[in-house]
Amino acid sequence: INAEYGLPSKDEFPYTIRILSDITESNGSSSMATVCGGSLSMMDAGVPLKRPVSGIAMGLILEGKDYAILSDILGDEDHLGDMDFKVAGTSEGITTMQMDIKIAGITREIFEAALNQAKEGRAHILGEMNKALGETRTELSAHAPRIETLQIDKAKIREVIGTGGKVIREIVAQTGAKVDIDDEGLIKISSSDVTQIEAAMNWIKGIVEEAEVGKIYNGKVVNLVDFGAFVNFMGGKDGLVHVSEIRNERTEKVSDVLSEGQEVKVKVLEIDPRGKVRLSMRVVDQETGAELEDTRTLR
Repeated sequence: INAEYGLPSKDEFPYTIRILSDITESNGSSSMATVCGGSLSMMDAGVPLKRPVSGIAMGLILEGKDYAILSDILGDEDHLGDMDFKVAGTSEGITTMQMDIKIAGITREIFEAALNQAKEGRAHILGEMNKALGETRTELSAHAPRIETLQIDKAKIREVIGTGGKVIREIVAQTGAKVDIDDEGLIKISSSDVTQIEAAMNWIKGIVEEAEVGKIYNGKVVNLVDFGAFVNFMGGKDGLVHVSEIRNERTEKVSDVLSEGQEVKVKVLEIDPRGKVRLSMRVVDQETGAELEDTRTLR
């Protein structure tokens, strides 16, 4: 199917598409049946075709200067006729054609007549196809693996892969998604489970993106100390929640409130020139993640 009229670009749909067409019995063009069925199957699977594609096989009976052009030829008409002319296309034009002839050649008149007759046939078939499925489904089939892409700075590739591939292997093991990255920094994340893709995507974004002051992130407590807790957020960054920023009430002992591995929501208060991040939990609703007004009385 010509990409200009039918298939989406690689950027729009980064999949390799394979269509398996089983013809169990035929008294007509199995290849044109495959064009029509293949178009419908891709639309049903959620492949964003620009337009549906239909196809028809045209035949020819030539006796001297007299001729008859046949539409949607049967097996005997193909076997006994002088031409098998396959034409496929959308409502906007032809995407491909193929001609087999048993005679020396055909005239321009015959060729034009065959194309015009094929156009009428294709239009009729498209109308019947549209009755079954008029447009591509907006969601991919539940049986199809999802693929999401992310373009990162080439300088960040090493951070995503890690020493000896340690980081990228951990992402795959923890999320269950498949992650591929090329030399240009294009990352492809695939899985049949959308949540796995989102988890891997967020992990990678956490590695390559910079934390923003004032922004709220999901995090995990990774270490408790006397003066607070270190929290991992954005997948690959750590920050300190000082004991005074855990909650508005006085906290005598950090371990009474937090534990290692606990999921928390934090707001970035400050990033110093050395890259150290200061976080707060008390100004974030730990249930909803919404920012809270700082009501602490200044002392």
